[in-house]
Amino acid sequence: MSFGQQSWGTDVGTLAEQLVASGYGPIITPVAETADRVRLTGAAMSPAQVEPGDLFVAVTGARAHGADFIDQVLQRGAAAVLTDPAGVAKVREAAGYRLPVIEVPGVREAAGPAAAAIYGTTATSDPALFGVTGTNGKTTTTYFLRSLLDTLLTGAGRKTGLIGTIEISVGSIDTGYERIASDMTTPEAVALHKLMHSFREKGVAAAAMEVSSHAISYQRISGLYYDVAGFTNLTQDHLDLHGTMEDYFAAKAELFRRARTRTSVITVDDAYGHQMAAEATGHVVTLATTGQPAQAHWEVTEVTAQGLGSAFTLVNRHTGEQIRTSTALPGSFNVSNAALAAVMVLEAAASTERTQGFTRADVVKALETAEPFHIQVPGRMQVIAERPAAIVDFAHNPDAMIRALGAVRRPGGGKLILVIGAAGERDVTKRPTMGAIAVRMADHVIISDDDPHGEDPAEIRAALMAGAQDAIATGGLTTRLEEISPRTEAIAAAVDAAGPEDTVLLAGRGHEGHQDVAGTRVEIDDRAELARALQARGFTTLAQPSAAGSTA
Repeated sequence: MSFGQQSWGTDVGTLAEQLVASGYGPIITPVAETADRVRLTGAAMSPAQVEPGDLFVAVTGARAHGADFIDQVLQRGAAAVLTDPAGVAKVREAAGYRLPVIEVPGVREAAGPAAAAIYGTTATSDPALFGVTGTNGKTTTTYFLRSLLDTLLTGAGRKTGLIGTIEISVGSIDTGYERIASDMTTPEAVALHKLMHSFREKGVAAAAMEVSSHAISYQRISGLYYDVAGFTNLTQDHLDLHGTMEDYFAAKAELFRRARTRTSVITVDDAYGHQMAAEATGHVVTLATTGQPAQAHWEVTEVTAQGLGSAFTLVNRHTGEQIRTSTALPGSFNVSNAALAAVMVLEAAASTERTQGFTRADVVKALETAEPFHIQVPGRMQVIAERPAAIVDFAHNPDAMIRALGAVRRPGGGKLILVIGAAGERDVTKRPTMGAIAVRMADHVIISDDDPHGEDPAEIRAALMAGAQDAIATGGLTTRLEEISPRTEAIAAAVDAAGPEDTVLLAGRGHEGHQDVAGTRVEIDDRAELARALQARGFTTLAQPSAAGSTA
């Protein structure tokens, strides 16, 4: 890969020595040229992304081994290969001894440290990383973090980065943001270290990053070091990967180790939060946001309505300090998200281990006067209209459904009309539960399609319907229940059923711009479809920000 004058990179021999020092115990198989003369200037895990001078990281995939593509990566200019014993055999069979191969028992585990050595990522290199994990709230919290960091750093001419489900972006309030569409919450380790290098070249001082349990389990964050990591909550999700809640928790807990994170800020609103705080190592700070006694370092108090959002006070229980701030997004869970973002940046500013480019006093002033949490987050409690209230949210698991439905229910208001579905090839056990929650908390429920992937959409809807019908029968509910497919017709039906005082909530898809139906891409954006249906009925819609994921 080429960025102009080289200020990074390493050679194969030095890389192997660094991997040995890190405990990965690599073996370099012999080549005609000595290893310390083979220069590495980049890394790639996808054969199609290999550039001249790259280390090709060949892992075992679901359908093939990366080493099966050795001819392609050689043609593209790969300088060396990092792989496992099976990959070594494939490389030697196809290419002989034309290039050095670094053999390690665990390729994914070693890929991050190898890429870090090539791209120059260290525990103190820019950008300062603010990672957020948890079942719900990751995306909104990272957007809040980026907004607050922007407020603090723009005056100094520094930029911020964002890495997450919706987009990868870099920029500032003044210059705008260069956006790259994101196809996974956390990119692969090699791509992340390449991104860190790119961020440094662009002058990014700090970056907010979603850290999924998949990313932790699959070693995507290997070789990264977080200045601050935050924990939102833990509820049922992703059991198709982890199997049990205990294993799901254990995956999340790996982020909060001193070897990976300098300061951990843990929300302790439930038992999992308390357990996470107890097991985290290094500097641990706790945050309570629901008013329940928790003996936390920071606590949210005096929550009051402010427009659609809330104002609240952050209280430091050790010093008595009080900071008044607010968020424009609806729901008590967005108070929790905003509070977590605030405490993470406050703790970063107070750290003596790294200078952040802003002081703690700067953070307090920004929280109290600059309204950094008065932003829209694409597809997260995104308000499309006010009469009727029309909202799009990403809620796609039981806990998120309860939070979202509770947030949009207006006291003394009209009907709450909900459109929901469930993703295919994901945790099937939550589908009946979500159907039951829907009819218990909404007045009119329309069950439709989300992302069926390879499953039969009708079978997914049937599981949701079964849970909903059982809840109606056993609870004596009067909720109106319908099944409508495709989703565009479901959205239109929801709007047709709404009056000016009612609320329409589209849950599950959020910012997503297409459905995967048996491998076919079906273009649909809930925000655009909802706005179109509202306008067709003569309702007024709000101006929306440009779609995330476009490239500026």
